[in-house]
This record gives sequence, C-alpha cells and structure tokens, in this order.
Amino acid sequence: MPKVPQLLLPFSDEPDYAEADFIHAESNAAARAWIARPSEWPERRLAIWGEAGCGKTHLMRIWAGRVGADVWAGAALRGLPERLPAGGIGIDDIDFVPDETTLFHWLNAARDAQVPVLITSQAPPARLPTQLPDLASRLRAFTAVGIDPPEDALLRALLAHLLSDRQWRLDLDVQERILPLLPRQPGQLREFIARLDRSQLAAGGRVTLALVKGILAELPSDP
Repeated sequence: MPKVPQLLLPFSDEPDYAEADFIHAESNAAARAWIARPSEWPERRLAIWGEAGCGKTHLMRIWAGRVGADVWAGAALRGLPERLPAGGIGIDDIDFVPDETTLFHWLNAARDAQVPVLITSQAPPARLPTQLPDLASRLRAFTAVGIDPPEDALLRALLAHLLSDRQWRLDLDVQERILPLLPRQPGQLREFIARLDRSQLAAGGRVTLALVKGILAELPSDP
C-alpha cells in the first residue's frame, strides 16, 4: 500500500487572547499590575502604549473579559453605540481612528455615562499628534503605562508559543540557533512566523535555516 503523505494545513494568523496564553515578563509587569486593579484607575481611565505586537490588545481583551467591557478597533470607530456597557469600553489602537471628532465624542460619552475606558496606542496618548485641542486635553488626562521592549526570555517564550500554536515540533537547540536571527519586535516576530507558516507548506513542511534566512530577507521593517 503506498504511503499517504502527511496533510499540512495552514493555521489562522488570528491571535488567541485567552488569559492563560499571555506571556508574563518584566517588560509588561507594570501594565499587568494596572489591569489587575481597575478600581484604582484615576477617573476610570487607563491607556496602555507600546510597539506593535507587544501585548496591548491581549491585555485589553483580558480586562474586557474580567469586567464585561466591549472592545472596538480604533480603525473601525464610527458614530456612537446605542448604549455604553456598564463594564466599560476599550478602544484599541487609537492611533488609527479615522476621525478625531469621533474619538472625542466617544470619550465624552463614556465620561458622561461614568463607564471605565481603556485605550491603547503605539505612542503615549499625550504625545499623539491631534488637531483638536479638546481631544488632546482628554488624552492627557489618561493615566498612561508603557510596555517596554521585550527581553530575551519573552522572545524565547513567544517563539515557542507561536510554534506550538501551529503544532510545529522544533528541537530546542534549533530554536536557540534561529532565535538570534529573528526580529526583536514581537509584531515582526509574529509576521515572520505567519510567513514561515505559508512557506513551509510549499517546502513540504520542512523548516530549514535557508528557509528562515530567505523569509527574513524579505521581511518588511514595519509589517
């Protein structure tokens, strides 16, 4: 009987925001501490900022799950909801809100309804370029906590987690060999793994050093 080749299936690039899957590290300790005590947020406002892929959205989803808040993507923010959930609202990536006036009205509505607000951005909210002085004032009023650049231990754990998500089996010594070659930004590391996922399908499921180097050479500096 002929041997049936193993069927390789692509995996979704959608991240898993389960609380158990968040990787704890010193670089995100301050943000985690604030998420753990929402009752202590000044004026019920908190902002988490940091580079793409550092875990801001994951922490927002954890908070939303704990308190019953709703989350909106900044790029899709339009109009106003019919009602604001008592648990709070999260606005992810306010850097990409298409209209400043919309964001201003959302923050005012949340303040009037006295519901907690969590926002995320890649830069501190007080430093975001805004055209509306009133919006700039609202953003400066947020207590802001940053997520620091990742340490080696976090990148190592993130690599292992991303490989596990795709059910890849790479020996630890192989992971240690390729780790120094990989991007040090979590967002770029995720982009690399997504591209590797697609490329290894075409390569018959083999992850070679040549394949890794080829993908790294084509990886954009800002995915």
